[in-house]
Amino acid sequence: MSNQFACSIKRIRFDENYEPAASTRLTTNFANLARGESRQENLRRTLAMINNRFNSLATSDNPKGDRYSIALDIISAEIDVEGNGQSFPFIEMLKSTVTDHQTNQHFEGMIGNSFSSYVRDYDFSVVLLENGFKVDEKPENFGVLHGKLYQHLIASAAFKSEFKKQPVICLSISTTKTYYRTAHVHPVLGVEYTNDEYSRTDDYFAKMGLTVRYFQPKNGNAPLAFYFAGDLLRDYTDFELISAISTMESFQKIYRPEIYNTNSPAGLVYQPSLNYEDFSLTRIVYDRVERGQLAVKQGKWTEENFIKPYQEILKQWADNFVLEAAN
Repeated sequence: MSNQFACSIKRIRFDENYEPAASTRLTTNFANLARGESRQENLRRTLAMINNRFNSLATSDNPKGDRYSIALDIISAEIDVEGNGQSFPFIEMLKSTVTDHQTNQHFEGMIGNSFSSYVRDYDFSVVLLENGFKVDEKPENFGVLHGKLYQHLIASAAFKSEFKKQPVICLSISTTKTYYRTAHVHPVLGVEYTNDEYSRTDDYFAKMGLTVRYFQPKNGNAPLAFYFAGDLLRDYTDFELISAISTMESFQKIYRPEIYNTNSPAGLVYQPSLNYEDFSLTRIVYDRVERGQLAVKQGKWTEENFIKPYQEILKQWADNFVLEAAN
C-alpha cells in the first residue's frame, strides 16, 4: 500500500455534444446542463453566453464583438489512495483556451473556473447537515482533509506536467455576508469589494491554501469570489482573467439568477439574497430542486465509497502531511 496517493488527470471537451462521464458529479455546472430533453440546446446556449461575455470584455479591435471564442475542457483529477489502480474522482475544474478568429491564434485561458468536489459535497451536505450546524458554524478541522488533498494534487507531477499555473477558482459570493464597494477598479476584473470576515466557504478554501478577493466585472450585476494562490492581479494574463469571468459569470446567471441576473446591479453596500425577486431567468432548462437533492446523495456516496473505507489511511496521511512535502 502506498501513502503517496498517486494523482492522474483526464480531459473531456465541454461542447454541445458533451456527455458526463460516469464519475462526474451530476450537480456540476457543466454536467447538470447535459441532462434531459433540452441538453444539447442548454449546452449550445451556455457556450454562446460565455463567448458573448468574453467579447464584451475583450473589446480592443473587436468592433462587432465576435472576434474571440472559448473552448472548454473538463479537467478530472483522480487520486489512488491504495496504489492499486483504483482511483477516486477527487475534483473537476475547467480549462479554457481562447481562439482569436482574426489572427487564427490560440491563447491559454484559465485553469480552475468552476470547481467540483465529491469531498466538498460530503463536508457541506453530510457533515454540516447531519450534525445540525447553523449558518457559518462548523466543526473543528472542517475542510482540513480536503484542503490537504487539494494541495497534494496541485503539487503533484501529474498536475504540473499539464498546467503551468495554479488554478483560479471563481464562485458566487456568500449570502450570509455583506460586501462593501471599494475605490479600487481593476481594468479587467472590475470594481473590488471587501467584507468584514470570511464566510464558511472562504475559510474552507483557505484550508486549500487559497486567498479570496471579490470583484464585480464591468456590466456585471454582483461581485464574484476569486480564490487563488499567489498574486491574482499579476500572475495571470488579461485573457486568462476574462476567460474566468465569462465562464463563471455565465454559469452563475444560470444557477443563481437572484444574484447575477438581476435587473439592477449591486450597490455600495451589498448583501446577496436568493430570495431577491427582481431578476430574470435565462433560457437554460434544469431542475433546481433536483440539483439540491443530488448534492446530498453525492455526499452520502462519498462517505460510503471514500471516507469510511479509507478513514484510517486518510487520517494517518493528513496527520503527516506538511506543505513542504508537496512542493
